[in-house]
Amino acid sequence: MAVNRCDALMYQPKKYKKQDPYIFKFIQQHPFATFVIQQEELQATHIPVLVDGNAENFRLFSHIANHNELFTALKNGAKALFIFQGNHAYVSSSWYEQKDISTWDYSAVHVSVEIELQTTAELENSLDKLVNHFEKDQEQPLFYKNLPKPLVNDHLPLITGFWAKPLQVKAIAKHHQGSSTKNVKNVIQHLSKNGNTLLAQEIKKENLNND
Repeated sequence: MAVNRCDALMYQPKKYKKQDPYIFKFIQQHPFATFVIQQEELQATHIPVLVDGNAENFRLFSHIANHNELFTALKNGAKALFIFQGNHAYVSSSWYEQKDISTWDYSAVHVSVEIELQTTAELENSLDKLVNHFEKDQEQPLFYKNLPKPLVNDHLPLITGFWAKPLQVKAIAKHHQGSSTKNVKNVIQHLSKNGNTLLAQEIKKENLNND
């Protein structure tokens, strides 16, 4: 997607950089984000965030409690940063063929955004989508429309919803690209043994697609 320049930096060695449609799918798969805004000092909170649109053109949406310290900075035109974290794990150099430096494999997406506050109607629609997204796989889901109306009416004035227009998007997946096939297979084996199967699968997909 086309984005404007922004001043949020991210360490991105070229071989680990990721682009769309990886980014869009990544945000969908890892919707719990760190939300950072600059006030007199940096403030951060952790909230579920969903995407609206497609890989070529999307915006984010979420809400925060009005008693959250970030609330005073949540204004139209405010700039903020979302950090979406994927699967990660320590990788011991003892798994390699030869002595080397241990490392950490991980994936992350940083989205610098401009805030636009939601109307009450937009907030309710966003809450409906948010609750339905996470409730749909429950055995007995309790969707937003089925919540008691007095309960909803009591809570709505206590939160503020917002859209987040992407200004800059950066993504990285450090999955042992450029390592020998033997080392990659050893890393996958040990991660799987240690219970980090999702990361192991990602490393395999990144490096051993034809195996």
